[in-house]
Amino acid sequence: MALARVARSSLRRSGGGIGCYSSGREIFCEGVSAERSALPSFDNVKANGNSSFFSGTMKVDHSSFWRRGVTTTPHYHSPLAERIVEGTELGLDHEEPRYAGLEATKPGEKPRVVVLGSGWAACRFLKGLDTRIYDIVCISPRNHMVFTPLLASTCVGTLEFRSVAEPVSQIQSALATEPNSYFYLASCTGIDTNKHEVYCETLSNGLLPREPHHFKVAYDKLVIAAGAEPLTFGIKGVKENAYFLREVNHAQEIRKKLLLNLMLSENPGVSEEEKKHLLHCVIVGGGPTGVEFSGELSDFIMKDVEERYTHVKDYIKVTLIEANDILSSFDVGLRQYATNHLTKSGVQLKRGIVKEVLPKEIILNDGTVVPYGLLVWSTGVGPSEFVKSLNLPKSPGGRIGVDEWLRVPSVEDVFGLGDCAGFLEQTGKPVLPALAQVAERQGKYLVELFNRIGKQDAGKAFSAKNIPFGDPFVYKHLGSMASVGGYKALVDLRQSKDAKGISLAGFLSFLIWRSAYLTRVVSWRNRFYVAMNWATTLAFGRDNSRIG
Repeated sequence: MALARVARSSLRRSGGGIGCYSSGREIFCEGVSAERSALPSFDNVKANGNSSFFSGTMKVDHSSFWRRGVTTTPHYHSPLAERIVEGTELGLDHEEPRYAGLEATKPGEKPRVVVLGSGWAACRFLKGLDTRIYDIVCISPRNHMVFTPLLASTCVGTLEFRSVAEPVSQIQSALATEPNSYFYLASCTGIDTNKHEVYCETLSNGLLPREPHHFKVAYDKLVIAAGAEPLTFGIKGVKENAYFLREVNHAQEIRKKLLLNLMLSENPGVSEEEKKHLLHCVIVGGGPTGVEFSGELSDFIMKDVEERYTHVKDYIKVTLIEANDILSSFDVGLRQYATNHLTKSGVQLKRGIVKEVLPKEIILNDGTVVPYGLLVWSTGVGPSEFVKSLNLPKSPGGRIGVDEWLRVPSVEDVFGLGDCAGFLEQTGKPVLPALAQVAERQGKYLVELFNRIGKQDAGKAFSAKNIPFGDPFVYKHLGSMASVGGYKALVDLRQSKDAKGISLAGFLSFLIWRSAYLTRVVSWRNRFYVAMNWATTLAFGRDNSRIG
């Protein structure tokens, strides 16, 4: 006992301090060393050190921008944890730190489904899950779903931000009303598939007495729909200097920066060269997001900037940089139409590959230097650091590998949806594109599967081994749409890039584009908001107030 006390005392001196206090049977520990350690249980470490939790938390790198899905925060395997484990193996008595949280469900209780994320796939799944069969826990760093196809419109004031955000508790009311269903504003930092537990870290910005605040949630079924993060291809300076367009807060920052540059350029003493620099908006990436944002910017310039910023209207410019053709997945005729329309609208299309991003200029691989005042990066998405860190099979490209029924085949009761998951190579199916319609269709398929097996009493952990899952998931592409500004849009109804089908461009396509997205907005409340915003913009123009 004396030896144990001396060991614990030395731990406190060498590790920077660790304070423990108890509440009932749960014991909580709070470390203040430079290295932080999340310790749900030492059993996994003593066994062989290769559990999903610790393999997931040793390599996660923090990214400063929010993602569609579950963000991650930095964790490192602390030497303090190693010392405690060594003390355990020597037979020293200790009090094992534990996480507060939800323990495993008991016999007679409804099975618990844990959903990581609040994107398209997660929310479509949540919306249809039968709460008479299941309790639901949703864990995400944001409490809303973002209607991403209309996000570009919020950057210039065509739509208000609340019009594209749908609270998760309104999509699935059980999260707010049922006694054993919860929404937790947190990031998942690790998963222990043997114990059927996920480990989380809350996003409280210092408002809780213990930072970071950790907890665990036991699951019967786990659905990982953690989304993806923007691809930067390892290009130096992108994360530090560019704006991404994936979240509402991204759109808010872009709008603030755009309006700030407009107002600063009108100040006395600003040279013409400085005005050109401040008012040069550069978009990198010629996919649907980049093209739609370019179109919204050109509309804003032609209809609002020229009227309300007359002193600097001749200095503002938009450049779209793409390595290949814009809208590469669209029909050739539609790509040419988009190119011609954007050029007529004042958008300069430039081919090139970005080599480095500096605070005020971009360097291309051919040595060209492109100065900018606002840089928006839209080059597609890839696996997040959280997904990369998980000790789960991976599909080509690094997503979580799933089979034809969207199960992670190497573990029990774990499923993958949306941008974070892809078919394993052995299924013979291609990895599906990171599109909203793919995620939504997967969510719809999986919720029907869950409701079906739940009625067969297969909702509990380890209870679905011998239950037939029915037909596998099959994706059929319904087509693509993109707005190019000026009340013009593209509609490509082909099922694949090489297939034949209907392709439309122009004002009629614009009406189809708006009608389709208006019907896809989740709630009637937001449909009303979107319709009123469009009508207000048409009648009175865009609001140019800079708030915040």
